[in-house]
Parts: sequence; structure tokens; C-alpha cells
Amino acid sequence: MGILTMIHVNNHKQLQTFDPWDFLGEKRRKLMDASWAGIFQKKILPILPAKELFRELFPHFNASFGRPTKELYTVIGVLIFQQAFDLTDQETVEQLSFNLQWHYALNIYGQSDEATYMSPKTLWNNRDLVAQHSLDKIIFRTIIGKLVDVFGVDTTKQRLDSVHIKSNMQKLGRIRIFSEGIHRFLANLKRHETYFAAVDDAIIKKYLSEKAIGCFSRVKPSESEKTLDTVSADLYRIVIQFENVSEIRDMNTYKLLKRVLTGQCNVAENTAVPKAPKEISSDSLQNPSDPEVTCSDYKGQGLQAQIMETYSEEKKETVLNLITHVEVEPY
Repeated sequence: MGILTMIHVNNHKQLQTFDPWDFLGEKRRKLMDASWAGIFQKKILPILPAKELFRELFPHFNASFGRPTKELYTVIGVLIFQQAFDLTDQETVEQLSFNLQWHYALNIYGQSDEATYMSPKTLWNNRDLVAQHSLDKIIFRTIIGKLVDVFGVDTTKQRLDSVHIKSNMQKLGRIRIFSEGIHRFLANLKRHETYFAAVDDAIIKKYLSEKAIGCFSRVKPSESEKTLDTVSADLYRIVIQFENVSEIRDMNTYKLLKRVLTGQCNVAENTAVPKAPKEISSDSLQNPSDPEVTCSDYKGQGLQAQIMETYSEEKKETVLNLITHVEVEPY
């Protein structure tokens, strides 16, 4: 039985008997209210869909009993700020811990670790959950809708642009794509002892350990063709060995192996032969760590983003244009 966890959500619409920000003084308070932090606290923070979203994710959470989660408005706010200010996880943790503007924006007036500290692991876990459940789209639409109302943005005039997005993952050669894919599959397969024991020991020794997998990044150019033939044949053997085992066939790491095989190889006479580079399609797997990335003939590896933005024909600096929609797609 798991540990019962209590949802921790502050009511940011409730007025305080005493002003918790009075210590700022008149001048600093005026600066703070005029900054992005003041706008976020008063207009954005109260309408973030924290309670509804996280109850959808964690139906086993309890409203009043158990170990509390991190305050959920803070969690969503921190995830937004990390992206807005382009911060690493460690930089994000430090800003939440010490940046007064962040505290004001998130209406955090206590100085305890519970209120102002979030571990990198907690940050990563929550970001991963939001991404997995596409909650970022809900958050985006909620904020944009509010900004349109607050600033009176005219949404009748919008334009659509296409933007190339580069992956933040390492660019891998063909040999590394094969070897990394096999390594990830074997690491995952270890949880299924019976099936793992059926894999050839030579395959396991060649691909499973981090030290062994590192050898494929040091292949000499004169040996690359022979090595590519070898890893192609090894990958084919693994795919064929488990193609009729539904439990393994449904694993994501197995599906990636199958994608590498069909995208990079021609299967003939019970083995796999690497395709010529010009035969490889743009939607072939570029990196097992980022399976959505494809390759454009002109722009290279990455993704394509369709971005919708409001615009005005008036030449005024005070006119606010907003990005109203973003759709990321492969080439």
C-alpha cells in the first residue's frame, strides 16, 4: 500500500488580514507591482489550473490527510519561470530559493525551506508529469486567454510562421544510434529475467555495460562500414527473437529497435543490411533519447514548430503581440 499524500494548494484569491509584503516599503513595492512579478501574482497566479490538473494526475491524493505535496501553484509557476528565463534545473532551484521577485510573483511570503526550496528531483519529476499528460497546453491556453483580456489584445489579426527547433540531445552517427538503441533495450529487458536470460551472452557483453557502449563512439573511419554491418546484424537478431512475444513487443525500447531496423536497414536472407545514406527517410530515428526528432534535408536534425502570433498594423511600441498557439511536429 502506497503512502497517502495530501494535496497542498494555497488559496491565492483570499485576502490577508495583514499585508505580508509590507516590509518592502512604498518604493520597492511600487517597482515590484509594475514589474512582471506583480502582473503574474495578481493576474496569472490565481487562475493557474493547479488543483484541477494535479487531481486529474493523482486521483489517490487526499484533500486533508497524508504527507503534503509541494504547493501546486508554486510548482506550476516554477515550471513556467524555468522556461521563460531559460534556466537549468540547478539555476531554477537557486532562483526559487533566493529571488525575491520569484517569491512575490508566486505569493510566497514565508521564508522556510518548505515554502522556498524545491529539490532538482522534484522539479524534474513534476516537469516530466506535465509533459507526459500534455498539461503544458492547458497551462498555455489559460495564461494566454488571461493576457488577452488584461491587455486588450486584438486576436482578429494573426499570422502563422514555421520555425526549426534543434534538439538538445547529442547528434549521433548511425553506429551510435544502433548501439544506443540495443543498450537501452537490454537495460529494460533485465526486468524480465526469463527473456533476458535467453539473449546471447555475446550480445549482452557487447552492448549492455556503459564501458562497452562507449567503444562504439571511438570506431575508426576505416572500421565504420564493418562495424555498421555487425551492429545491424545484431539488432536484427534481437528484433526477430522477440517479435512474437507480446509482452516484449509492447515495450517502447523494443519499438524503437524496430523503428531503427525499418528506417536504417534492408532485411534480406535472414539478416539486415544497412541502407545507403540517400535511402534513409527523414523520419528515421535520430537519437533514442529523443525519438520525436526527425531530419530535414535542408535544416538538419530537429523539429518543426508552427507558431501563431497576433499582429498589428499600427506602428506603436505600446501594442502587445502574443503567441497564441504552438504546435510542434516532425519534418
